[in-house]
Amino acid sequence: MSGENPGMDITTLSALAEPNRMKIVELLRDGPLTVGEIANRLGIRQPQASKHLKVLSDSGILEVKAEANRRIYKIRPEPFQALDSWAKSFQRIMEERFDNLEDYLRELQNKEKS
Repeated sequence: MSGENPGMDITTLSALAEPNRMKIVELLRDGPLTVGEIANRLGIRQPQASKHLKVLSDSGILEVKAEANRRIYKIRPEPFQALDSWAKSFQRIMEERFDNLEDYLRELQNKEKS
């Protein structure tokens, strides 16, 4: 995964591969939440939510802000921008392949006509 997109990091994909962590990120897409809010919405215990939030924070997907005795989590955009540009690199390859296929089919049609 190195080379063309140095911002793309395997730790982002690894962190998101766990279903509860993916659900947490999807919840936070709508805005910041506390550990308690996340645990309640997912129907998991707070220590379990905290463990997942730590993984997501350590991997750079989330940032945490302490407010009084609460910790508020929100998504950092950078890992998702890196994922987006990584995914788009495949789109370019696929478009090139479709263009090549189109050229090849046109060539075949021309041969049939002659």
